[in-house]
Amino acid sequence: MQVTLKNASELGSLVRLARKAQNIRQDDAAGSIGVSENFLGKVERGSESVQWGKLFQVLDGLGLRLIVDLPDEVHALPDERDV
Repeated sequence: MQVTLKNASELGSLVRLARKAQNIRQDDAAGSIGVSENFLGKVERGSESVQWGKLFQVLDGLGLRLIVDLPDEVHALPDERDV
């Protein structure tokens, strides 16, 4: 299922939903993913101050993929010279 997200809170709700659908307690999920329970709680609450690297660690740990829909004008991913 693909879902269009508008903010961090909506992503956090989906992370919580995915964890609960897998019957994993928050502390167990955090431990198996390698983040603190406090951090996972921040993600699930949609905190806008989470670290990107750890966020992707959580998404990967719960089997979630983040897909970006680029407009047609974008032909390729930027290389480091374009940033």
